[in-house]
Amino acid sequence: MNISSSFPVAASSTPPVQSDVCVVGNGVIGKVTALGFAQAGLSVTLLSPAAAPSRDASALVQGWDARVYALNHVAHALLSSVKVWDALDASRIATVDEMVVQGDGGKYSGLLGFDAYGAHVGALAWIVEDRNLNAALDTALKFAPRVRAVQGRATTLRSDSEAAAITLENGGTLRASLVVGADGGQSWVRSQCDIGIDYRSYEQSGVVTNFECDKPHHGVAYQWFTATEGIVALLPLPGQRVSLVWSAPEALALTLMRETPAQIAARLNVFCGDKLGLLRPVLPEDVKAFPLALIRPHAIVAPRVALVGDAAHVVHPLAGHGMNLGFADVAGLLEAVATREAYRDCGDARVLMRYARSRKEDILLMQLATDSLARLFAIDFEPVRMALNAGLNLIDKFPVVKRYLISHALGSK
Repeated sequence: MNISSSFPVAASSTPPVQSDVCVVGNGVIGKVTALGFAQAGLSVTLLSPAAAPSRDASALVQGWDARVYALNHVAHALLSSVKVWDALDASRIATVDEMVVQGDGGKYSGLLGFDAYGAHVGALAWIVEDRNLNAALDTALKFAPRVRAVQGRATTLRSDSEAAAITLENGGTLRASLVVGADGGQSWVRSQCDIGIDYRSYEQSGVVTNFECDKPHHGVAYQWFTATEGIVALLPLPGQRVSLVWSAPEALALTLMRETPAQIAARLNVFCGDKLGLLRPVLPEDVKAFPLALIRPHAIVAPRVALVGDAAHVVHPLAGHGMNLGFADVAGLLEAVATREAYRDCGDARVLMRYARSRKEDILLMQLATDSLARLFAIDFEPVRMALNAGLNLIDKFPVVKRYLISHALGSK
């Protein structure tokens, strides 16, 4: 089956739009999924709820995006395989050469460090703006002949032994052997499949913005765990700039959103000391916040349906690997479909179970690690804080343990 059309097109009520795969969700993960399947020779329908704002090259020079991703080696490999990595604006990408994690214990504060040299890699991660990544993906999709983009609101999802069908509000129908839910933490696809979730709010918000720093950051990412002010991370951007991701308790987050970026910078200077010099807001000023929660779906597959990205799991951003988990989902799903037996279609139940099994351990480990760290370091009890800081120092002295942690952070086993 081959669908060739320009990108995007409007949905029509008749006849049904037929494809091998229907991807629901027009974010980064959805776009990468669509490109991956298309380049594997399958026809793809990409369903988005509304027209996305245009992202042309000129938009990239209008300041620095407050939303950035720390992409690991799995993400790098996947984006390279779909020919998107080299299409990114390289001048707006920073490498993470070292990571320094510090606890909250005054003079007894724990310290844990990782570096690319010790991990025998060129970089621990790459910091990429959401806008940069989306612009490259949108351009790639324009030249993907097997991808048809459809804009519309989905109302029902049904599946049988032959295919899955999505009905649109305008009366149109999308039919595919496989539906991929890449529609975020509040996934419509997941709800249509009656997949239950375990949900817990962290009672925190992620506050993000960017700053100029007086001193060069040398590719170092800093993270501070505190009991009363949450988790503060400063990620390197090109030049003498850093990106803030502050997982702040709700009351503090509300305060931060009322403050000016200059006032937030003054707070950060207390953490940084003389590491980066004085911080100043990057113009134009842009501060955003988003609620933090743990979402664990009871399954990531259903008849002719697979979930990827935040639809399949939402974790605390303290490790910066929520997006990387999503890229690993996409890579796992592409692998499961590519290696299926010739007599199975891409939505076959056995194929989907292989995908689910391949992702189970990775997702579970990341959920446990991020949730445990977020909860433990939020305990404002001196003996617990001392034990946690001692733990950081102990790990830092054991190269074998550090190599194991780094291997998982990079996306390798």
